[in-house]
Amino acid sequence: MTAANLTARRAGPLKGVVRAPGDKSISHRALILGALASGVTEIEGLLEGDDVKRTAAAMAAFGAGVERLGSSEHGGGKWRVEGRGGFSEPADVVDCGNAGTGVRLIMGAAAGFDMAVTFTGDQSLRGRPMNRVLKPLGQMGATWICRQGGRLPLTLKGGNLRKIAYTLPEPSAQVKSAVLLAGLHAEGGAEVIEPEATRDHTERMLRGFGAEIEVRELGAGRHVILPGGQTLRGTKIHVPGDPSSAAFPLVAALVTPGSEVTVQGMLLNPLRIGLLETLGDMGADISVTNVRDEGGETVADVTARHSELEGVEVPPERAPSMIDEYPILAVAAAFASGRTVMRGIGEMRVKESDRIALMAAGLAACGIGVEEEPETLTVVGAKRGNHLVAGGAGVTTHGDHRIAMSHLILGMAAEAPVSVDEPGMIATSFPGFVAMMRGLGAEIGEAVDA
Repeated sequence: MTAANLTARRAGPLKGVVRAPGDKSISHRALILGALASGVTEIEGLLEGDDVKRTAAAMAAFGAGVERLGSSEHGGGKWRVEGRGGFSEPADVVDCGNAGTGVRLIMGAAAGFDMAVTFTGDQSLRGRPMNRVLKPLGQMGATWICRQGGRLPLTLKGGNLRKIAYTLPEPSAQVKSAVLLAGLHAEGGAEVIEPEATRDHTERMLRGFGAEIEVRELGAGRHVILPGGQTLRGTKIHVPGDPSSAAFPLVAALVTPGSEVTVQGMLLNPLRIGLLETLGDMGADISVTNVRDEGGETVADVTARHSELEGVEVPPERAPSMIDEYPILAVAAAFASGRTVMRGIGEMRVKESDRIALMAAGLAACGIGVEEEPETLTVVGAKRGNHLVAGGAGVTTHGDHRIAMSHLILGMAAEAPVSVDEPGMIATSFPGFVAMMRGLGAEIGEAVDA
């Protein structure tokens, strides 16, 4: 029997202390760099969602020794990766499932080696364009055969790469990281110029593996310079709590009366805190305590309490630091007073789904005023006196985990229950989501098909 949908309904206040699952971006990178390195990499707190497991399987296919050792003390898994100093050609097609970050970073890493590799994924991933990554890899000397629009399945031929100085046409940590990973085995290395800074986990982690990498602020851009001919060495990595996952229990507390929830060990990388800044602008009662360093990243314990939120205009330059959090921000905006305008978020249309369209449709079905433009989403908050979000909708998620979780959070504080389809997809990034929210006091029920 499998769950056909999940339904969330109003219950009492949410209370408790939880730990967010390991950061997905860092988990992918830890496995990939561990496989590229020479020697053993030990990873604590690895996110064990479906996307990351696909990357782990891919690294084994490329010749690394990949082993799960057990559960980490603070959640997630303990893993051991024995790298061979490079990739060998896989014996079969590399299936990345739904992992967009995984496949783009792996393509960059694989491009550095003289071999042909075929990549595929699930229906959602096969519909997502890869041209943004393929363009710079092609300039470095890689070739490929793929479906129209740069879509999977795709066969990539790498090796004999040349140096590149590539300016990102739009902010993308995935493209930046793919170029840097390819640059590890390119003659002369690689340089990426960012007009707007994106998450810097790859740069930080490369240093942890012993690479020389330089970041310069020059003019209006950020230059990331990686010399070629470098050898990575295995290391120890502690994966901090994912701020994109922590966002769900934190926003749930903000919109549910009487609630107070603490998320321990949350990553506070300065390029990942756009949502906290925006919620602060909206008047959220959020406190940050126990700030500390774990494995080269800043982490802290973050507490959110029920708050009377006000609509704001989110500056477009904040988008790279919170692009995955706009769906749950839209839910917070639904419970606010006034309009919240989110500009410069066109990237949301090429994620696991068109997230602007799906959030607009789901919120409208729940009685919220929304306005949708190509790169903008405006939410008209329902908070007027004692008026609440109506809810009462069945939301189509198109297999997108963040669309599903966001609408379930909405249902926890709406007047009428909210249901989402395809709940199994939540496991791609947050396999313990339902159990965590129930532990805090949420009421989430399943309907099943025999």
